[in-house]
Amino acid sequence: MDRYLSQELPDLSRSRIQQLIEEGSLQINGKACTSKKTMVQLGDRISLTIPEAIPLDLQPEAIPLDILYEDDSLIIVNKPAGLVVHPAAGHESGTLVNALLAHCQNLAGIGGVQRPGIVHRLDKDTTGAIAIAKTDQAHQHLQAQLKAKTARREYLGVVYGATSSDNGTIDQPIGRHPVDRKKMAVVPVEKGGRLAVTHWQVQERLGNYTLMYFQLETGRTHQIRVHSAYIGHPIVGDPVYSAGRSVGVNLPGQALHAWRLTLQHPVSEERISVTAPIPKTFNTLLDVLRKRGVPPN
Repeated sequence: MDRYLSQELPDLSRSRIQQLIEEGSLQINGKACTSKKTMVQLGDRISLTIPEAIPLDLQPEAIPLDILYEDDSLIIVNKPAGLVVHPAAGHESGTLVNALLAHCQNLAGIGGVQRPGIVHRLDKDTTGAIAIAKTDQAHQHLQAQLKAKTARREYLGVVYGATSSDNGTIDQPIGRHPVDRKKMAVVPVEKGGRLAVTHWQVQERLGNYTLMYFQLETGRTHQIRVHSAYIGHPIVGDPVYSAGRSVGVNLPGQALHAWRLTLQHPVSEERISVTAPIPKTFNTLLDVLRKRGVPPN
């Protein structure tokens, strides 16, 4: 039933349809149906009641946005360090969602009450390209691309230490840290870890530091930060996974930048690739590390 309805109602995501069925919004031949596994029969009279979107308990805020791409279906923003993506405990306002509500019309109700339109997320101090859907159809389409691994998310990061090889793949499951619940960690699947794969390649060697290129195959919370620390090369400036280590440069957070985002447009199906300029603090760090690596005359 949920598969059938998602084909007939392309503006609703399949997960949203499943939620409506569970809430009792579906009737078949005049009788309520709460099972998404119900088989569709020839001649069925199917009625799905779609309630009004739940009003957001969020206020639009005129926060400036660095827009890399925008049309009627989606917007891609270059997120600065320090900007939280969506409201949570301790960050009820001043988020990217608050800014988007002021910038976009009719964003409420897309993909959830607290995170309307958000397709994927970036940590507070990770900078770079992030995509936001403007319609439920676009939200469903973009999330499907992430799940199918057809969207390409490329990052640049500076790590501590010099890697022994020039490239590699980290294939280690990630889950909630068994002791510190505010952190993530490499955790066996049998203990709750979820598949996580990160591809990496050396871009530039900077003495006892390395500029790395990362490509995400999956999108777990803190994935690059956890995987980098796991192989002994944590991200420079990371307050959680490289705490206590200093590089001598005042950074707003971890030196990790969502550099390029490539995806298929949810309507035209055209391939879109957007590059987010490297932030000033990131370039300053690179300049300092390069100068340190130059021998004196």
